[in-house]
Order: sequence, then structure tokens, then C-alpha cells
Amino acid sequence: MCPSLKVMPDTDVVALLRSHGIHPTSQRVLIARVLFTRCTHLSAEDVYRLVNVDNRRVSKATVYNTLGLLADKGVVREVIADPTRIFYDPNTTPHHHFFDVTTGELTDISAEQIHVSGLPPLPSGAQLEGVDVIVRMRAAK
Repeated sequence: MCPSLKVMPDTDVVALLRSHGIHPTSQRVLIARVLFTRCTHLSAEDVYRLVNVDNRRVSKATVYNTLGLLADKGVVREVIADPTRIFYDPNTTPHHHFFDVTTGELTDISAEQIHVSGLPPLPSGAQLEGVDVIVRMRAAK
């Protein structure tokens, strides 16, 4: 779950990264702080723009690589609601999403609000990791 909307001190961000086995470089700390301070769903382009807002020099490659690392280590979740971009979600607790196809906004749905049944049997040797539901919507005409 995300902390309240406030600036996370670097010491908290460093501790978070280290607890997931990530070496806390200055760029990684900055990128993680952007994600957890806003506590919303951001694309890599959103993160790139936000980390460089004060004329910093964090490259696109660094942003994309760091976001991939954060997702691989379980610090954030990748959500693919739109085939043209991946959203990074700092809320790693089980939940689902509404995706507004008109605005591109992604919002959380509590896991308790959706019940999935009738899943087919998994292939031999596989175990269920999770089920992600994305409800795509647009404003009624």
C-alpha cells in the first residue's frame, strides 16, 4: 500500500529499496520517490518528465531500466491497460483497475469488489500467481 501523499524522505526511500535488494543510487531514489509521493499510476514517460522537472539530467534509459528493476523486485506493479504504454503502480497489494480509454486514467478497484470464478485448470507444474482484472470504460454519450 502507498504511504500518504507527502514527500518521502530519502532515508525511507533508501530503506525501501534496500529491503527489496536494490542498491539505492541517487537516480533510483529520485524515481522511487516520484512514484511513492504521488501514489498514483504513472507511465515511464510520466516518470521521466517528473524526475527531470527541475532540469535534472536523468536519461530515459535510466528511468526505463529503473522502473523495470523496481517491477522485477516487487517494489511496484506493472499494469498494461493500454497496449501503447505500461503503468507503474506503487500499490502492490491485491487489487484491480478501472481504465478510462478516453482520458487514459487508471484507478484502483478493491480486490473485495471483484470475484473471479470458473478459471480453467492450470497446466501441469504451474501455480496461480494472481488474477488481474482491468475494466475498460468511457463516459456515456
